[in-house]
Amino acid sequence: MSRLPIVFFGHGSPMVALEKSDVTRQWKAMGERIGKPRAILCISAHWQTRGTAVTAMAQPRTIHDFGAFPQALFDVQYPAPGDPELAQRVRELLAPMDVKMDANWGLDHGTWTVLVHAYPEADVPVIQLSMDLAKTPQEHWEIGRALRPLRDEGVLIMATGNIVHNLPAMDWANPLAEPYPWATLFNDTMCQAVENDDPQVVIDYQQLGDAARYSVPSSDHFLPLLYFLGARHEGEDATFAPHFIQHKSLSMTSVLIGAD
Repeated sequence: MSRLPIVFFGHGSPMVALEKSDVTRQWKAMGERIGKPRAILCISAHWQTRGTAVTAMAQPRTIHDFGAFPQALFDVQYPAPGDPELAQRVRELLAPMDVKMDANWGLDHGTWTVLVHAYPEADVPVIQLSMDLAKTPQEHWEIGRALRPLRDEGVLIMATGNIVHNLPAMDWANPLAEPYPWATLFNDTMCQAVENDDPQVVIDYQQLGDAARYSVPSSDHFLPLLYFLGARHEGEDATFAPHFIQHKSLSMTSVLIGAD
């Protein structure tokens, strides 16, 4: 079995699930380029926990974990099966770290709003791995590194969040407005580090000072990038698409690594 690539999606607003746009077309093309994996392991910005957990149910529910959006968005279902055996394999790879086998979570919107475009048939088993709030950026990266063997077992490792994610600073009326200088600086610096295969710059992102504080006011949407980079093998090339910042402070940059 050939080694699968890894992917990071800049997922943006939940409304992207209902859109047909350049972004969603590029996500669809990314899924087609990767091909159909045996299963998907997703690390989403929207599942942070005390301790680490992995979804282990046979049929995960579609979680509508958001507020004031149109009913059409709440009506979306993504009925992909789960994979309890893969959940157990994740637990084995992360030993001796304790990993809870979770039967309550499901697929949150960080996962399904992307997958409805990348794998619209919902016929690939999907599990999610939570992010432990108590762990350091270095530790999050190391978890991704421990998961690398899955790439040789037919499992697509997928992370979903945003490199820049500052909702209070967003210009909601102007999606294509010129980004804030700090947002551009931070996004460009992180992407250059990914391009150069220099994960330590990303791990140490807080050293960028104000640009980091404004771009990552809370770590939830940034941390999935560290799992993604941990799963990278040395020398693998990165492709960026889509690659832009919308509403001045929300990076839609997505990255594919290790594709032919």
